[in-house]
Amino acid sequence: MEILRPSDLKERFQDPWISPYRKVLTMVDRDMVEILEYHPCVSGSEWMIYQYQRSSRLIERARRDGNRHSYLARTGKAPIELQASLNAAGIEEVAVEGDEVRVVHAGLAGAGVGAAMCRGMAEGVKRIELYDVGGGSKPGRAAVITPRLEKVVIGIDDTDTPESGATWTLANNIGLEARKQGFEYIDHVTVQLYPHNPHKTQNCVSVALAFAVRPGEADKLVALVRDLLRDNTLSDKTAMAVLRGIVVPEKLREYSAKSKRTLMEVEEAEGVARELGVELIEVTGSQGKIGALAALGLYDDPEEAARVYY
Repeated sequence: MEILRPSDLKERFQDPWISPYRKVLTMVDRDMVEILEYHPCVSGSEWMIYQYQRSSRLIERARRDGNRHSYLARTGKAPIELQASLNAAGIEEVAVEGDEVRVVHAGLAGAGVGAAMCRGMAEGVKRIELYDVGGGSKPGRAAVITPRLEKVVIGIDDTDTPESGATWTLANNIGLEARKQGFEYIDHVTVQLYPHNPHKTQNCVSVALAFAVRPGEADKLVALVRDLLRDNTLSDKTAMAVLRGIVVPEKLREYSAKSKRTLMEVEEAEGVARELGVELIEVTGSQGKIGALAALGLYDDPEEAARVYY
């Protein structure tokens, strides 16, 4: 086994068959780890999603959004019997060790190269443990070690008026400002709410912003988003909701689905949030709590979030 930093790999492997990943992030929620990888290719990386989901017993869910892979995995060990084409690549181990996450990748041929050198050169990687280089007909195996991060999802609603404004644009600009201030802004999901709401501005949507943060920095992020909202909203009904962690409670998902079907009241949003330990924050008013909370329940399902319920 060799222990190599990204700079070591870049110095040692300058081969034309090395295509570095752009970034790797790992977020921890109890015994679950969400692994985000920004692949060097776009649709070509669908092969990885298919193989990883097929071959890895630790993976609960694998998705691709453009060149970004998202793997939701359980901690543990599950060796893979690699087979060309059939079980060609996957994750064999996920472990949380102090302030680090250790993920062991294995693969044949090009997938083996990706297991070590391509991932190892990515931003966000601290080092790799290289067991087998891989390439050609040879298997490759490596542990990718990254900092332990936490996921914070912030729902936002009621920032515009009938005359001007747009919640999705303001929310995105807030995410971009948070990125400038050192936070990892990873997603923006627009959630369609009840289309016949008599209080709506126009399209009746709320927004969920997802971030990966270092342990101990969640409160700082929440305060920043709150202040940016207060300074820039056009509405006196603006509110936000905060979900800390990866997994969406089933009751929160049900609340979001209900918010797409029927008119909701602030009191119900407050009751659900209180039961689930989700923080609701009045920025300029309480009405926005309804949609802000609903945004959280579908943040991890963008297609369903966008769907109109008649």
